[in-house]
Amino acid sequence: MRLAPFLLILTLVAMLCFILALAMGSQGMEFARTWQALLASEGLDREVILTLRLPRALAAFGCGGLLALAGALLQALLRNPLADPFVLGISGGAGTSLLLAMLLGLTGLWLVGAGFLGALLSLAILLLLAWRAGLRPQRLLLAGVILSSAWGAVVTLMLALAPDAPLRGMIFWLMGDISGVDPAIAAVPLGGALLALALTWPLARGFDALVQGEMNARALGVAVDRLRILTLLIAAGITTLTVLVAGSIGFVGLVTPHLLRLLGLRRHRVLLPACVLGGGTLLLLADLAARTFAAPLQLPVGAVTAAIGAPIFLWLLAREAR
Repeated sequence: MRLAPFLLILTLVAMLCFILALAMGSQGMEFARTWQALLASEGLDREVILTLRLPRALAAFGCGGLLALAGALLQALLRNPLADPFVLGISGGAGTSLLLAMLLGLTGLWLVGAGFLGALLSLAILLLLAWRAGLRPQRLLLAGVILSSAWGAVVTLMLALAPDAPLRGMIFWLMGDISGVDPAIAAVPLGGALLALALTWPLARGFDALVQGEMNARALGVAVDRLRILTLLIAAGITTLTVLVAGSIGFVGLVTPHLLRLLGLRRHRVLLPACVLGGGTLLLLADLAARTFAAPLQLPVGAVTAAIGAPIFLWLLAREAR
């Protein structure tokens, strides 16, 4: 599929969903009123949009794009449609270290450092468990599932021992929550998604070859082990940023690449940027549902993505089984 027309359509859809996210909430606004509020120099509507809805929409779009990009990279890397940062335990390591840092009262850059160290630790354990005369996709996936379960047990233990005061916030964060995003960092995930795309898009040819088989990739001159380690490091950075901003959000990275492949996007030169746009739009719509479905109550967006993503993924599995 040609790159420009499809990405143009996805961009237009993303822009429309972004406008919906600004106009809709516990109290909706007409599009004309939303536009007037953005052009005005002051006013309650402008304050609501700029301090509440715009940062949340930016964070949702950026995190969705990061998750979908990570899913596409790991699925190509492991040649397995079930691969994503959560299955491999990378997000579990980042989330566990961030929760520990929160319990210790750390803030700011200390939290960022703790999350990235947790992701790197998880990645190092994953490579130690999976390496046997080179990286093998089956061993990586199996080691990731075991590691993810281990991190889940550690998180459960920390929740059981945590004081009552921060417990509700920790649970919401674990389920995936964008409602409390700091406006100062709301655009950081989007910048991270663009940076990750810039780093991985030149590797698209290598991913295309790797999907066809490791021997075929090596015959075409692809440095397979180097590509795998580089991709895992990028995935670790993506996961840390996403978990730091929004907590644990599942299914976006798993489902989005599958849906785009159904539309004929097989080559990673098109698939990777389409995942950033498609994943961002999907999480933007999920967050919109999270804050309007039970308004004025706010639902954790991770629960919404699970409710949407699980049936879609089951349908995809049933479709492939036919």
